[in-house]
Amino acid sequence: MKRHFLKTTIAALALAALGLAGSAHAQSRNIKFVNQNAKGHPIVMGMDKFAEIVDAKSGGKIKVTVFPGGALGSDQANVSALQGGSIEMASMNSGIFASLVKEFAVYDFPFLFANAREADAVVDGAFGKSLHAKLEEKGLVGLGYYELGFRHISNSKRPITKVEDIAGLKLRVIPNPINIDWVNALGANPTPLPFPELYAALEQKAVDGQENPVATINGAKLYEVQKHLALTSHQYNPQSIVVSKKFWDGLSADEKKLLQDAANESIKYQREQSRAAAAGILDQLKKAGMQVTELPPAEVAKLRDKMKPVIAKHSAAVGEATVQSLMAELDKLRK
Repeated sequence: MKRHFLKTTIAALALAALGLAGSAHAQSRNIKFVNQNAKGHPIVMGMDKFAEIVDAKSGGKIKVTVFPGGALGSDQANVSALQGGSIEMASMNSGIFASLVKEFAVYDFPFLFANAREADAVVDGAFGKSLHAKLEEKGLVGLGYYELGFRHISNSKRPITKVEDIAGLKLRVIPNPINIDWVNALGANPTPLPFPELYAALEQKAVDGQENPVATINGAKLYEVQKHLALTSHQYNPQSIVVSKKFWDGLSADEKKLLQDAANESIKYQREQSRAAAAGILDQLKKAGMQVTELPPAEVAKLRDKMKPVIAKHSAAVGEATVQSLMAELDKLRK
């Protein structure tokens, strides 16, 4: 019994020593970690978890302050701040980086992933890592991907029960070319707007609707200014966790490992929270007064067909080799 107790104590002390050794190599640092979603959103929950893990792993030496809700500006402003080093970290839609590295536009292709399992395998694997590696020459370092999730269309004018119901609606989109093109392909009117401006634009009827995952619709209280929600699942958004390269290059190898390990742990937690919350959030939106519709299979097929020319156009822009590499990964998963 004493021998067992002694072994257990020695093991515990060894583990504690390892933890202290890791924190001993960390300098006192402050990290600003930014995102557009409101506090309580699964993305922000992942960021909070990251901050908690970093604090524990560094022995309190590295402090991460989370700035949700676009508190430090739009995604576009945050990218510039990351490149300049005035913001250390951000989580944002991966497709936004297409303005820096054209291949990232592939993440915005409509109906790319059939389910979350496919998305996880692609972004966590060689393909996702290869895209993040391309950001380094643009002043950013990718640590992994959170999940924003599958996007759906809401509006204040009418229920969407068939594809033709989307035509004529003025829809806010993420400011990038592929989103503008797929909205045009449906006969709607795309209006690019930064996310922090969305609620006011909907409230003032400057736009009729928007498209986002249910967690984002709920977190931003868009149900207050939107009556109709169509579960289209037309797009899946991974969210890149990126670090300013200027900041990253000043870290020791131990500090880099600490942040990468914390990111990996927070990614697992964030996706669990995102998926566990989805069904409950949909019920909340219904209770808040949103009328929810689902397109019949024939209408979903029609929606996919209307998107095909958009995918073909942007496949050429992104690069056929990139698209083929991604499709090859998906083919393996689907066998």
